[in-house]
Amino acid sequence: MSMDKTGPRSGYSPPPGELLQLRSSPPRERADAARNRVAVLDAAAALFARDGVDNVTMDAVAAAAGVGKGTVFRRFGDKAGLAVALLDERERELQEAILFGPAPLGPGGHDDAPAPLERLAAFVDAYLDYVLVHLDLVRMSETAAPGARYRIGAYRFWHRHVTLLLAAAGSPEHTDPDALAHAVLAPLAAEHLHAMVAEVGPERTRRAVRAVALR
Repeated sequence: MSMDKTGPRSGYSPPPGELLQLRSSPPRERADAARNRVAVLDAAAALFARDGVDNVTMDAVAAAAGVGKGTVFRRFGDKAGLAVALLDERERELQEAILFGPAPLGPGGHDDAPAPLERLAAFVDAYLDYVLVHLDLVRMSETAAPGARYRIGAYRFWHRHVTLLLAAAGSPEHTDPDALAHAVLAPLAAEHLHAMVAEVGPERTRRAVRAVALR
């Protein structure tokens, strides 16, 4: 997959309209529910950072947050639900940058709109920045059940964004951008990245995954 910026599609940015419908939205809730949510998520973040995601129980999160464990289970379901909620704000930040931020990750302005494959490279770099920092949480959210990764709202956003960029690139090799987008995102799966980091470390993982995703 060439990263050449020249060609008839240079400077093209897909419209964000349908991506706006897929981006994450903050929850709407009563003030007391919002306070409990913040307390639980703050407690979970602190415990995960101190003890590791695998070593923290829902009971421990409830105790640290000062709420009943029933409140935690009803609101988040399980640790995977906690992981999704903790990641939501980070995902929203990345989505906003994609939709409205400066080039090349975002669309830029009329005079500096980046080429589609330039935007794709920027997305892969930004996503790796995000996922490698939050790898254990992303892994939990993506592996909670078979196929969980593909049902997460954030994945649908990433997939549609990549699909639009590949379609805009207009290369003969992009005849099925929807399927190709899944293939581009496959090496960015947290389970795969977790195994690679354990084997070769984060920097070698980043370089190798980036090379494969942007080939």
